[in-house]
This record gives sequence, C-alpha cells and structure tokens, in this order.
Amino acid sequence: MRFVRIHRIIRMGLKNLWQYKMRAGLTILGIIFGVLSVVAMLSVGEGANREIQDQLRRLGSDNILLRSVKLPEEQFSGGQSSEGDMAVYGLTWTDERRFSQYVPHLKSITPLKIIQEDVRYADKKTETEVVATVPWYPSITNHRMLAGRFITSADMETGAPVCVIGASLARTLFAATDPIGENLRVGTDVYRVVGVVGDVYSTKEFENKPLWFVGENQNVYLPIVTYRQRRGDTFFKWGGGSATFEKVELHQMILAITDQDFVMPAAEAVREILANGHRRADYEIVVPLQLIRQTQETRRLFNIVLGSIAAISLIVGGIGIMNIMLATVSERTREIGIRRALGATRRDIVVQFLVETLILSITGGVIGLIGGAAVPLLITALTHVKTVLTPLSFVVAFSVSVAVGLIFGIYPARRAAMMDPIEALRHE
Repeated sequence: MRFVRIHRIIRMGLKNLWQYKMRAGLTILGIIFGVLSVVAMLSVGEGANREIQDQLRRLGSDNILLRSVKLPEEQFSGGQSSEGDMAVYGLTWTDERRFSQYVPHLKSITPLKIIQEDVRYADKKTETEVVATVPWYPSITNHRMLAGRFITSADMETGAPVCVIGASLARTLFAATDPIGENLRVGTDVYRVVGVVGDVYSTKEFENKPLWFVGENQNVYLPIVTYRQRRGDTFFKWGGGSATFEKVELHQMILAITDQDFVMPAAEAVREILANGHRRADYEIVVPLQLIRQTQETRRLFNIVLGSIAAISLIVGGIGIMNIMLATVSERTREIGIRRALGATRRDIVVQFLVETLILSITGGVIGLIGGAAVPLLITALTHVKTVLTPLSFVVAFSVSVAVGLIFGIYPARRAAMMDPIEALRHE
C-alpha cells in the first residue's frame, strides 16, 4: 500500500513538472553544470596528482637524491672554490665515504657522473647524456634491462671499456641492427656495447617488438671507474665564445635507505654531513618521500578549492530550484487549498513538493554525472592532459546535488504546507 502511495506521489510530481517542462529544464541546468564541474575538476586534479606521484615514485620513495650545484660565477673568487681559472664545486668522494660511515640505515650509495657527449656509430652521430655509474644503478632507479647485461663488478675492477645504451639511442644509431657487441665512440673513447636498457617503467604493450625498440631512454651508461681512469674529474666546456674548466668529482649521488620510516632521519644526517664538509652550499638535497607528502597535502587543498568552486554552481542550481518551487507554490495555491479541504495533511503537501524537488535534483545530477564522465575523456583526447575519474567524485557530486535540492526545497514545501486552506480556496 505504501509503495502504491509513493508511486502515485512520484507520478503526480512528474505530471506537475511536465506542465512547466521548459522552466523545469532550465532550472536543472544549474544542477547539471554544478555536478559536471565537480566531477571534471576533481578528475583533472586527481590526474595531475597521479602524474606527479608517478614521477616522484620513479625517483624512489626510500631514496635521497644529491646533486652538485654550480654557484654563480662571482662566487668562484678564492682558493676554496677555484683552482686558477678552474671552477671546483659539488659532491666529492670524501662525501661518499662520510655517508657510508655516518648515515644511519643506509642500504647503498649510487655515485653518478653525468656529462653531455657526442656519441658516434659508423656515420651516425648524436649528442646525448653519458652516465658513469655502478652495477647496482638499475635496481635503485627501477630501469629495466631489455637486452644483454648492465655494468658488472668485474667491469669496475678491470676498468673495462664497455657501455650500456638506452633503447631510443639504439634506435637512433643502430636502426634494425643488434647493437650488442658493436663498438660505440663516446667523445674520443671507444666502448663496446654490452646491453640495452629501457625507461624507468617499461610497459608490456611492446612485448611483441624487439626489446631494444622499447622506450625513450637516450642515455649511455659507463663504468664509473673506467670513465675516471680515462677522463678524470676535469671538464672542458665552451660557453659564450670562451672556454671554461670545471672540476666535479660527482654530479649526483643516490642514497638508498633500508626503510621509508628512516628516510627523514637519514636526510637530516646527510644535511649535517654536507654542511660540515662544504664551505658553500654547492649541492642540492632532494627527498622524494618528503615531496610525495607535500604533494599529497597540496592535492588535498587543491581538491578542496576545486570542489568549493564547483559547489558554487550547485548552490546556484539550488537557488534556481527554490525559485521555481516558490513560483509553483504561488501558481498552485488553489490546488493546495482543494487538497487540504479533501483531507490532505500538511505532511502530504510537504512530501509532494519535496518529491518534485528531488526529481529535479536527481535528474540534473544523473545528467551531470554523464557529462562529468565525458568531459575528462574529451580533455585527455584533445590536450593529452592526464585525468582520472574516481568513484568518490561521482558519489560526492551526486550526493551534494541531492542534498542541495532537498535543502533548497524545504522552504517552498513548508510554505505550501502552512497555507490556510480557506484562504487558499479563495485564491484566484
């Protein structure tokens, strides 16, 4: 019996709204665009957050990254940071030894020398980044071997002239030729290619292709011992029509910590060691875990701001619903009086008008959700900006739209219910 009554109330509400379908349609536009903007904005915010989180996780949430920083030229005026006309700055092997002794919960240290060099194979030549490093580099950075092998401890001990190249560089220089075993000229030195490495994250979508055609890695990787034996720590650079000399022992270091819980204390120890060992701040410390936490907090605030902006549209839609319901109450005053005279209670009148309000808000909410799902896909297709649709954004947007409809529908419903039946019957 109760179901029949509810069904009748809903049918009556639909009939009443259909009489003013143009006005009802315009009214729910506010709800539609409010819900659409909530879903779309939250999906864009979530997509940006995921992109940043992915980039930071590639750096390793349990790692500490150190970089050498060249200070402004005017600061290289003194024996402590220069040797004649040679700029001396950055991380040193002494720093590496101190870290090994004094940084708590240290799992490994990955030293890196990174230089721009010309690389050549046969008649093909390109400029790329050369990374002199150690055998455990791929496990620390999550690079994936695609063919051959990486640098080994034996290569380090003997100073072997071997190298590993990125998949994109293999494509550029070797085309369809298997690069393994070929000689590659790096600057003025010759190295034998022993492996091909992919990007940090190599997906399975390329599994049916030759492995060295996967990814965009353009680097060359050398044993750091071999590079130091051949080139040392001094670099000759052309810039602004003049030559400069720089001495940098290590361009970067990656410190792997045993557990995320110990990353922040280890980072404090690193800061203290570097502050005591360097007269100038010719280094940079990056803690991905700290950046991830900051990003999460920024994302939370970002979503609050976006949600608040989108909620304004819903409030505007709610005001529109209140407006149409007040107009409806005024136009249906005589109908209300007749229903009261025939035995309808104030509660029946409230329920009737609230049902009509819910029909407007639910209809607008559903259409808004459909549009909210389509807009992020369109944004991604047209701009290649990553967007992520989450169930929470749908639930929040739809729940708020229904709540707004109810809140803004209560006053018109109560106003209709509180009418004096006799005065309502006299209304023309």
